[in-house]
Amino acid sequence: MIGHDEIARAAAALGVDLPAGGVERLAAFGRLLLKWNRTYNLTAIRDPQQVLSHHLLDSLAVLPQLGAVGRIADIGSGAGLPGIVLAIARPDLQVVSIEAAGKKASFQRQARIELALENFRPEHCRVEQCRGAAGFDAVISRAFSDLAGFARLALPLLAPGGRMLAMKGRRPQQELDALPPGVSVAGVVELRVPGVDAERHLIVMTSDGAA
Repeated sequence: MIGHDEIARAAAALGVDLPAGGVERLAAFGRLLLKWNRTYNLTAIRDPQQVLSHHLLDSLAVLPQLGAVGRIADIGSGAGLPGIVLAIARPDLQVVSIEAAGKKASFQRQARIELALENFRPEHCRVEQCRGAAGFDAVISRAFSDLAGFARLALPLLAPGGRMLAMKGRRPQQELDALPPGVSVAGVVELRVPGVDAERHLIVMTSDGAA
């Protein structure tokens, strides 16, 4: 099982101050993910400890990089990662999760209900066809696309001055070199995730002139 103490210690190591009930909600989300994974192929990870480290904590690790973001879109969010974790950790953050796969969107809707996440809204649609999804302070993705493809989809969703946040493993230098005109790299942040013995990076991008 996913222990509350483990979550609390890992959050402290990441410099994340979870709100009241945050540890319990993260643990409940992990349990729900494991339960649904027995029937639906939401993620390839089924070991509780790896769900904790590679899903919950991996998602939590980007929180200190969000800054004063108020509205964020998570595109290609799959099982709601990192969107649901971010919504749990920051109740003031409005999170819209965009997912094209029906069973994954259904899981996200169930998670919203069971975890009482009023600041989390799942949308079952392709990013290109998701009407009304715009004006976000940031758009984030986790293992969704190469950087150029992510930027192409994310740019129309951004408010002026908004940022694109791509969660990656190793530093994707070839993808960075292939970014399209109009997209600038504002930063490449190396992340340290408790329990994950692998490289993790957050690529921060803006439209030109917005960095």
